[in-house]
Amino acid sequence: MIAVRRIGAGFGALALSAFAAAPAFAQAAAAAPTVNKGDTAWMLTSSLLVLMMIVPGLALFYGGLARTKNMLSVMTQVGAVAALTMLVWVGWGYAEAFGDGGNAVIASFSKALLHGVSPSTTAATFTPGVALPEYVFVCFQMTFAAITVALVLGSVVERMKFSAVMVFAVLWLTLVYFPIAHMVWAGNGYFFTKGALDYAGGTVVHINSGVSALVACLILGKRIGYPKEPMPPHSLTMTGIGTGLLWVGWFGFNAGSALEANGAAGLAMINTFVATASAGLVWMLTERVTGHKGSALGFCSGIVAGLVAVTPAAGNSGPLGAIVLGAVASVICFFAVTKLKPKLGYDDALDTFGVHGIGGMVGAMGTGIVYSAALGGPSPDGWSMSHQLLVQAETVVTTIVWAAIGTTISIFAAKLVTGLRVNPDVEREGLDLGEHGERAYNM
Repeated sequence: MIAVRRIGAGFGALALSAFAAAPAFAQAAAAAPTVNKGDTAWMLTSSLLVLMMIVPGLALFYGGLARTKNMLSVMTQVGAVAALTMLVWVGWGYAEAFGDGGNAVIASFSKALLHGVSPSTTAATFTPGVALPEYVFVCFQMTFAAITVALVLGSVVERMKFSAVMVFAVLWLTLVYFPIAHMVWAGNGYFFTKGALDYAGGTVVHINSGVSALVACLILGKRIGYPKEPMPPHSLTMTGIGTGLLWVGWFGFNAGSALEANGAAGLAMINTFVATASAGLVWMLTERVTGHKGSALGFCSGIVAGLVAVTPAAGNSGPLGAIVLGAVASVICFFAVTKLKPKLGYDDALDTFGVHGIGGMVGAMGTGIVYSAALGGPSPDGWSMSHQLLVQAETVVTTIVWAAIGTTISIFAAKLVTGLRVNPDVEREGLDLGEHGERAYNM
């Protein structure tokens, strides 16, 4: 990612003499950025692919993992927070994350309500002199914010009020997501200036959502009957469909983060293919090695773990490094879900922390290794792996702490306003009827 900026704005600050005015004007005109129709078309497509990851992708993936009585509740929460995020993004989210000026933590809010954004304004890409229409960049980044807050909900489904979800989403985006996005991706962001590697959201999206999910479920408490009562997924078919939609949509997520239709997008695309394939198969293999059958749920979980891990490395690794990274993340996430979660006893209902949080940490730190040219990555001459790992570690730790504090504030504020959790009768009956007055299935 790269900070959005109005091309040519700096020329107004130059003190030009009358004699130099004409040559300077010609030079400014020559420096005007080129908006390539192919790049624009690719980024429009990428934005739609990320939207497909949310609805129907994540909605089906999460909905299938829930119990029958909560299917519609899960899908409604995912869709509604995504829609709410789009409005918040236009209101102040884009301005807070990518507005002009500001400091290393947040932007200046100068573009609140998209003030100053028009069809003629542009956003920079990674190639000097090449730009995107700013509205396209706004849309692309908007979908990232929408899916990140939707991911958090995976840990708190089946017992959190719909009203609480909506209040939490607004607060969490403002306190957690927008500042982290600015610090990691904006040109003057704290970690961007340090050289942190996060191609498409290992810290911003996955560690952020995973840690927030853990904190949220700890504060909310366990579902009634957990862990004594069995709570298996009600439809692995839907989860499988959702997995496929997530994988396809993730090409917009990762390859789209090149911001251009070029070789970097191609590298991100091949890495998204092979890291994911590796992780899906390795998860099933790990199941076999640990004495279980290779399962459809395991394959789906491995696919998502691979996608999470390769996200920060998509354009920062060679294909072989991506394959190894996907496999390593798959094994670690498997044990986080099957061993760590039962041992600690927290009720992360759909394993958001175990897959996105842990997988994001593995991916963020692993990117500092696979970036090396010696391992097939694109690191430049003179690059230091030890220094890069220190930067990656600082980014990861800061994201963990920031997300934990911001989520705590957001959850308790939502509790103060809404009561946070449905009453026991509604939880037993199911949130589909209790919260929305509908059933997913006629029986």
